[in-house]
Parts: sequence; C-alpha cells; structure tokens
Amino acid sequence: MDYLLFGEESERLHFRKIRPSDFRSWLPFHEDPSSNEFWVDEGFSTQVACQKWFDNTFQRYANKLGGMNALITKDTGAFIGQCGLLIQTVNDVQELEIGYSLLPAYRNKGYATEAAMKCKSFAFEQKLAKSLISIIHMKNRASQKVAIKNGMSHDHTTTYKNNPVHIFRVTM
Repeated sequence: MDYLLFGEESERLHFRKIRPSDFRSWLPFHEDPSSNEFWVDEGFSTQVACQKWFDNTFQRYANKLGGMNALITKDTGAFIGQCGLLIQTVNDVQELEIGYSLLPAYRNKGYATEAAMKCKSFAFEQKLAKSLISIIHMKNRASQKVAIKNGMSHDHTTTYKNNPVHIFRVTM
C-alpha cells in the first residue's frame, strides 16, 4: 500500500516526494539546534544527520512504509518542510503515524497543522487506518499543540527510541 500524498495539496501547500536534490534545502533543519532539542542526540554532524534522514526516507519509499512528503508553498514554491504518513511500531504494535517537521523559518505559521490535517483527511478518505497517531516528545509543546489542533488527544505515554513520548491519537 502507498501512504504517500504526492500530488495532493492543501490551501497553501503542495505535497510531493522528497528528491535527492532537496538535500541542501533540508540541511538548515539539522543545523538548527531546536530541531532536535527533544530527541536523544546521536552526535552526528549536520551533514551526516541529514543524509541519514534522506536514506531513511528513500528506504521507506522503497519498502512501502509510507514516508515524509516535501511541503512546497503554493505562493513562492519554497520547500518549507516535510509531513507524511509513516508506518511505525510502538510497543510492538504497528500504527500509522502523522509525522511533521518544518524548517525553522516556517514554524509558527500554521503550516504544520495544515499539513497534518491534510494527512489525516487523506488517510481516512483512503481508509488507510481506523486510527492515526503522532509520536511526540513529552516536552515538545509546539508539536503537541499541532496534534490537538488536528483533532488528536493524548492516548498514552511510553518510551520510543530511548525518548519519553506522548502518543496522540485520532480515530476515524
């Protein structure tokens, strides 16, 4: 099953697959310390961290495990971030997650909420899952607010990849 939203759009955004040529555009995400302040730092250089992100994205695409989509603004054509549906395993249960990450310059402008809402409506319209989650670090209030605006509520707290997280959930 294909969980990607390429070709889809929301009010202000186009969704498309990530391309290798997006690497330079995505590098500022890894250069900004606030992008990873809530996750266990593996100590990679920004270049290596960005390459690992891209490798993971293309591996997901190849294995039909969903993945992040590039978010492109309709008004300027700028690459502003990534959002998508990802198959994740949390506490030995496979779930479909809405994940979102924006470049620092585009945060706090409603883009993450808009993109996450599009992912939710796409997943439910396509009947991809009966419920969706977002995995959010316990201290990441901004991402929690996006999840709440997306109609999600706190489901439970757990550890995911050595990080204390809240699992937010929305049901069809």
